[in-house]
Amino acid sequence: MKKLSSKNDVETLYVRILGKVQGVGFRMAAVRHAHSIGVVGWVRNLDDGSVEGVVQGDHDKVDQMLSWLHMGPPGARVDEVELSEVHDDRLYDRFEQI
Repeated sequence: MKKLSSKNDVETLYVRILGKVQGVGFRMAAVRHAHSIGVVGWVRNLDDGSVEGVVQGDHDKVDQMLSWLHMGPPGARVDEVELSEVHDDRLYDRFEQI
């Protein structure tokens, strides 16, 4: 991870995706999609059956990733995407499944 400069226009969001999002390749598909559009961050399963993650990038790319997260891969059923803005000075170098 790198430190953000004060001039950086990077948006960072915490996301939690609820629905049928485990056991359907959601995280792997999220990583592929993030790489294809150029956002960074991470995703992981939670014990309650949801998926959480952090999405970081410029506003337009983060918005594209959020649109994808509302749909997910074939086989997933996304009921809700909760999100909140993250205020810290970390800058991720890639998007990964943890």
